[in-house]
Amino acid sequence: MKLPSPLPLQRLRRPGRRGALSGGAFAVALVLSASPVAAFVQQVQHDVEIGTQEYKAANGSWSTFEFPEEFRVNAIHAALLKTGKVLVVAGSGNDQESFDAGTFKTVLWDPATDQYTQVPTPADLFCSGHAFLPNGDLVVAGGTQRYELLEDQVTHASGAVTLKNENPHDAVRTFPKGTRLVGPNGKEYETTNESVLGPAVKTELAGGGVTVTASETVVWVQAVEEGAAAVLDTGGQFAVEGLTGQLGQDVYGMAEKMTMDKQDFQGLQTTYVFSPETERYERVGDMAHKRWYPTITPLEDGTLLASSGLDGTGEVVQGQTEVYDPATATWTERPDLTQYFPTYPWLYPMADGRLFYSGSNAGYGPADKGRQPGIWDLTTNTLTPVHGLEDADQLETSASVMLPPVQMQTAMVVGGGGVGESELSTARTALVDLTAQDPSFRAGPDLQAPTRYPNVVNLPDDTVLITGGSKDYRGKGLSDNLLASVYHPSTGAMQTVASPSIGRDYHSEGILLPDGRVVVMGSNPLFADADDTIVAPFEQRLEIYSPSYLFRGERPVVDSAPDEVERGASFDLTTSGPAVTSARLMRPSAVTHATDVEQRTVALDLVVGADGRASAAVPAERGLVPDGWYMLFTATADGIPSVARWVHVQGGTGADDGSASGTPAPVADPVADMPGMDHAAMGH
Repeated sequence: MKLPSPLPLQRLRRPGRRGALSGGAFAVALVLSASPVAAFVQQVQHDVEIGTQEYKAANGSWSTFEFPEEFRVNAIHAALLKTGKVLVVAGSGNDQESFDAGTFKTVLWDPATDQYTQVPTPADLFCSGHAFLPNGDLVVAGGTQRYELLEDQVTHASGAVTLKNENPHDAVRTFPKGTRLVGPNGKEYETTNESVLGPAVKTELAGGGVTVTASETVVWVQAVEEGAAAVLDTGGQFAVEGLTGQLGQDVYGMAEKMTMDKQDFQGLQTTYVFSPETERYERVGDMAHKRWYPTITPLEDGTLLASSGLDGTGEVVQGQTEVYDPATATWTERPDLTQYFPTYPWLYPMADGRLFYSGSNAGYGPADKGRQPGIWDLTTNTLTPVHGLEDADQLETSASVMLPPVQMQTAMVVGGGGVGESELSTARTALVDLTAQDPSFRAGPDLQAPTRYPNVVNLPDDTVLITGGSKDYRGKGLSDNLLASVYHPSTGAMQTVASPSIGRDYHSEGILLPDGRVVVMGSNPLFADADDTIVAPFEQRLEIYSPSYLFRGERPVVDSAPDEVERGASFDLTTSGPAVTSARLMRPSAVTHATDVEQRTVALDLVVGADGRASAAVPAERGLVPDGWYMLFTATADGIPSVARWVHVQGGTGADDGSASGTPAPVADPVADMPGMDHAAMGH
């Protein structure tokens, strides 16, 4: 096991008596303090200190481990399933060679048994969006159609072509990748992906007559001929090779230009559902729009809302929104919802059904558009600004979280930086009470250092772990923060806790496990040296944080609880061990790019009886407790939590509404054969 790195020297020095050393002794001590021997001694002293029970009970503890070599992946996305297993999605893993080879990866890890499974991955799900359905399935939408090309890498003129069909009697046409178009300049261009074009739409007018509206779809094309000869500055109409006569007139393409400019990443519109039962992806209906870096937000009615992302031409989706219905496994475009956001916007469902946009995002988009935090009313498509945020120009690569418990309706913004590769970053945290008549941000406690890409994870004792990140863009200049803090919403205090040993910046994730620990994985820094000259590898090691509550005494045990509970009703449970005083339902995470809109902690009204018997009441509001699978934790008055049990919440009658799909296995206490676990400290 690799121990955490030593704390900075200034934090290791102990106060001493002034003038205690003579001049000669002081000189010797000064030489010794600068020697490798002293550094080694300080390292040993620090390792001893952080290994003590007293230290762990106050600060927690970190441990490092790796997946077996054949299961190591670039962790771009991670989600905790209702089975307790962690789905780690790499796709191509931000690796051009893997993308070109069609090598896409997903690994399923069971923390309770330390077992691993490679999952066939049907498309490049790199930089997709994801959210849970009420039955516990994970929807994964979008991904990568094409990698970016910098200007000096572009060898062929390229651009977007809008294919049109003016014939309402034509069939649906599929144009395979490589379909050739002839531009107005006589040059040939090939499509870089498959496209589908339906017939035109014929509409009868009330006063007689009809109108015909051409169908259309956008496809990216690349010149067959290398070089600038195929550059087209004025655009025009493109003919589809192989279509002749009237069909050749009805079906055609239109483009504004063909250039040798830089080309951004391009999105997919495919959607898959990952089933925890079958442990396989299943393709469902495509999105209406291609999306790369989209946010998929679960709504209170069990549907999902897709917003933002880069489209099939590398442009930010211009406000188009669509909704996924699990009953039909299809997406429906919502032309009435047209809010523009930068990519991976943090859009969280509030108790009243509106969405809160904290301003946190992952980057793509102009600096002057879509950056203002606000509350989005989906019934009127209005976004009411929320003001008062310090360092409001540094929301990119920040994180946001709804503080526990969700009944408080208080959101927190953590860290962030300037737009693009800006050197700006902030240690600011800010809070907003969404129940206020006119919500406004107020300052929270500062972080230990300016931080982009922080991992922010709710804990079962109603505190929040904040760890990782970097001061500069993607860890440039070796700026990763080997720091961790725990925020206490009840007091507003920010507590410095044990430090991790591995830097985490871009493409990293943190997830609460059912045993109460937090696993942190991934990291994709640009460089491996302070001068930014050596390309850095993707970080494939993992760290597990064991919070201080795991070292403060015996844990309670939930001996029994129902698998199904009703919103607005009470359920019975039995516990053993130390007396419990609180119970929480915690929704599992699905996180990427410091964005996790799934996290929520629901406080239950707990009535404790004799002999470990208790009754817990679930709030009735669907906006607080949407249908789905949750981890049920109980905790002592000192905040020591049980290992979670999985329960399924649905509303009203207790009848199966079709949203449940199987009962997960009970979660075992994870101290046996776990990577990086200090068994002795856990009392085993």
